[in-house]
Amino acid sequence: MKSKRPVNLDLRTIRLPVTAYSSIAHRISGVILFIAIAALLWMLDRSLSSESGFEQVGAIMQHPLAKLILWVILSALLYHLVAGIRHLLMDAGLGESLEGGILGAKVVLVLSAVLIVLLGVWIW
Repeated sequence: MKSKRPVNLDLRTIRLPVTAYSSIAHRISGVILFIAIAALLWMLDRSLSSESGFEQVGAIMQHPLAKLILWVILSALLYHLVAGIRHLLMDAGLGESLEGGILGAKVVLVLSAVLIVLLGVWIW
């Protein structure tokens, strides 16, 4: 009996469903948030330590690279929030079917993209 399993997996040719991309992005955004906590806590501590510390953090945040990093962190937060709400709705029994999962993943991606663009406009 010949097996139908592929012998050589070329990862570039595998097409994942939209739900997989949504799930992978949710995990990546969680990792970004976990790593960013250290920098955000340092900036909070520095800004609350003294008036000069607050001004120093304010000066750092005026740099375009710092704005880009902040945009990435807040984008991860927004995506993680929207995808987390989707998971809560699925826990409540909404969108558990295949069609509902696909629609939910598309809504998460589109809504997150809109919010991330608006966030970029707000930061810059």
